[in-house]
Amino acid sequence: MQDIVVGVLAIAVGALFCFRGYLAMRVIIPIWGAFVGFFVGAALVAALTDASFLTNLLGWIVGLLVAVLFGAIAYLYYEVSVMIVMASVGFTLGTTAMVALDVTWNWLIILVGVGVAVALAFLAIAADIPTVLLVVLTALAGSSVVVLGIMLLVGTAETAEFRTEIFVQEIDDQWWWYVIYAVLALAGIIAQIRMVENLRTSIRASWAEAGGKQIRKTP
Repeated sequence: MQDIVVGVLAIAVGALFCFRGYLAMRVIIPIWGAFVGFFVGAALVAALTDASFLTNLLGWIVGLLVAVLFGAIAYLYYEVSVMIVMASVGFTLGTTAMVALDVTWNWLIILVGVGVAVALAFLAIAADIPTVLLVVLTALAGSSVVVLGIMLLVGTAETAEFRTEIFVQEIDDQWWWYVIYAVLALAGIIAQIRMVENLRTSIRASWAEAGGKQIRKTP
């Protein structure tokens, strides 16, 4: 049952992020933040209790609480929201790359994911990155989450396997998941680009135009 719930949630949020990540950032970024918060909270409980992912009630409770927290703070200010988004996108892309390279060492997968997360979060705060970068990154990260959701629904993967090398082996043995991922990512990029008026506009400026607040005002 938990695989179905997480799978449906992953497909819904991933699709929104993939095809509308930039276009409705004031709404979708908090949703993505809540989704990330849920996984962070549940993963933290799994790590501290040495249990499988979402196999106990505490994991669900903490996951939901962190989801509300992340979603709320992601809605408030540009700097906070973009840091959460870029860090989570970086982690998703970093771990996805490691899985694609057939790396089965969990510690290395996590380490690379955290490294890419920190790099993108720093870049997002230090520089006014262009809209086109957000379009590409949201499409890539969203498609990865959609593929994960589909795998959970069809039984190819289980949430209990997230912290084991079995998850990596399942993907490695079935190459068509990479094809689905590539098609979704490309479709997401094209769909967003077709509806973006100015790809050179910075993400900060777009956030301000959508009515979002900022901690540091642009000059």
